[in-house]
Amino acid sequence: MSTDVSVILLLALSGFLAGGAYSLWKTTRPLAIALAVCAVLAAGGAIAWGIG
Repeated sequence: MSTDVSVILLLALSGFLAGGAYSLWKTTRPLAIALAVCAVLAAGGAIAWGIG
């Protein structure tokens, strides 16, 4: 798998996790925070992988 595909997949995963965090914010805040942290980590990994 090429680097570009990996970066795009990580960014897609980040968006999916961020959407889940947004939808869970009113009902289950601890899970929403955990999903938001995972989204930030996925986005950061995608950016680092894309730059490097």
